[in-house]
Amino acid sequence: MEAESTSGNPSAGNPYSDEPSAEKSSAVGRAIGGTIDEARAQDLAILSRYLSSLIQVGSSDKTLLAYRRDCRQFLRYLAAEDVEFPGSVDYRLLRRYAIFLAGFNYQKSSVARKLSAVRGLLRFCRSEGLIRTNPAESLASPKQPRKLPVVLRPAEVIDFLETIDTAKPLGIRDRAIFELLYGSGLRSEEVVNLETGDLDFEQEQLTVTGKGNKTRVVPVGEIALGSVREYLERGRPELINQESNMGDPGKLFLSSRGKPLGTSDIRRRTTKYVRGAAIRSGVSSHVFRHCFATHLLEGGADLRAVQELLGHASISTTQRYTHVSGAHLRKVYERAHPRARRQ
Repeated sequence: MEAESTSGNPSAGNPYSDEPSAEKSSAVGRAIGGTIDEARAQDLAILSRYLSSLIQVGSSDKTLLAYRRDCRQFLRYLAAEDVEFPGSVDYRLLRRYAIFLAGFNYQKSSVARKLSAVRGLLRFCRSEGLIRTNPAESLASPKQPRKLPVVLRPAEVIDFLETIDTAKPLGIRDRAIFELLYGSGLRSEEVVNLETGDLDFEQEQLTVTGKGNKTRVVPVGEIALGSVREYLERGRPELINQESNMGDPGKLFLSSRGKPLGTSDIRRRTTKYVRGAAIRSGVSSHVFRHCFATHLLEGGADLRAVQELLGHASISTTQRYTHVSGAHLRKVYERAHPRARRQ
């Protein structure tokens, strides 16, 4: 689940946001005469049980934080409207809530996530026997424009990788990180969570723990293997020695102080090397995962195989890369089919 994504400050004027606000909602705020400090205790108790159920199924910390914030916002709305939860929540109220959210500067993706959190909360209430039906099942989310992933050309990826100075331990580490991001299609979170024992050099594969704590095994190319091997031999030992009293934390990739890296560290390093390589703006560490998938498809890889490599639960998630590689497929068609062009 992605973090809060807004344009401007959606909490301004929103009496139900977790973020502090000095203003009142233009419509509902006037009706209730101010902001709501807290949802009702009995409602929060149900929310706590719901969040515990998400932990049991392996939801990520980001998902838990986002759903907690979104559900608390919904419960505050119900408290302000004096609606009993969950028994008096119906489809018409949920429609009013969706319209209420639309009145702020949330991006459509954020509104969709907030409504998804409410659906999940009410689905939990249904499973616990607190309500007979889930009124949110037929609640539609706002349509979002299809955004194609940003993808670099192979030459641009090479330019980026060659910008990294491997004369020092941090550069050796960074080269290994980005070789894995591109060579195996890993997410940043998956990279920072790698343990030293997750890489099998003999089998040339890597055990990755992805979203929902699901484990998958992905192949690692020779170039990425070589970069990781160099890091283990020349980079990582130097980083551990920076803090001799800490010992080995077990994580594969370490900071300059010998501590495990975070995703924010990778984000900062990405920005640095993007500037150095003078490639297009808007490139994040996740772009290398997009490149991995798109370049595989352009090379003739099977869509199902790419789905497995990326760890996607649904093939529809992987299919967006087919739109990116469409121009390449057109060129292949024009080059290979005898009737593609007039003579």
